[in-house]
Amino acid sequence: MWYAIEGYDGEDVLARRGTARPAHLARLIVLRDAGRLLLAGPCPAIDAEDPGPAGFSGSIVIAEFESLAEARVWADADPYVETGVYVRVDVRPFRPVLP
Repeated sequence: MWYAIEGYDGEDVLARRGTARPAHLARLIVLRDAGRLLLAGPCPAIDAEDPGPAGFSGSIVIAEFESLAEARVWADADPYVETGVYVRVDVRPFRPVLP
């Protein structure tokens, strides 16, 4: 089943985000290469493609896991969680409809 994983950034975490990004992306690439990643990306904190020093308000990942529990375990092990970039992570079942 598909799950939506929404991570919410804390205050002043842009530098930590940059440091943890390679490890964060490596985990997403593993999901992508296994055909289990629908989409992933950050949410700019302002209405701009490149938010610059404003940074990001969080990220969204939609990926396939065997269960909600497995999705939560994967989300909790994210480098952005481990380094304090995310202050909260929500994991919910997701059902793609379109396109």
